[in-house]
Amino acid sequence: MTDAERQALLDALNAEYAAVYAYGVIDAFASTERDRLVTQYTAAHRARRDSTIETLAAAGSTVPPPDAAYTAPFPVDDPIPAANFAVTVETDCTVAWRSVVERAGTEVVRRIGIEALTECALRVAGWQAILGTNPPTIAFPGKV
Repeated sequence: MTDAERQALLDALNAEYAAVYAYGVIDAFASTERDRLVTQYTAAHRARRDSTIETLAAAGSTVPPPDAAYTAPFPVDDPIPAANFAVTVETDCTVAWRSVVERAGTEVVRRIGIEALTECALRVAGWQAILGTNPPTIAFPGKV
């Protein structure tokens, strides 16, 4: 694994750590009709976090622990800000995973990045649709 791949995966891992934490906040304020969706998305981020840790560890990298807490970029105190926070979190993950794809020097890392980027982009679109954003998708997910 190249240094660029390793750094991109570490950045993506940090985005996944933040997402797992954020979905706890989102869960607390999302409308109850979104409970199953939030549970599903939380599990997806946990699984992606765990597989990223395994990938880094298998490559001999030191895997940092998550931060103790993460701060939302705006107050999250009811369902609409919770959904907006989910869009922010998923967008941050698309940026991180797109970087993995761009920096991938091996097919394995590229495939991991593409899968993760695709999953995050679909979740962003789902939240955007819930919020009534039209269109709910963007042409190049993760592009800053």
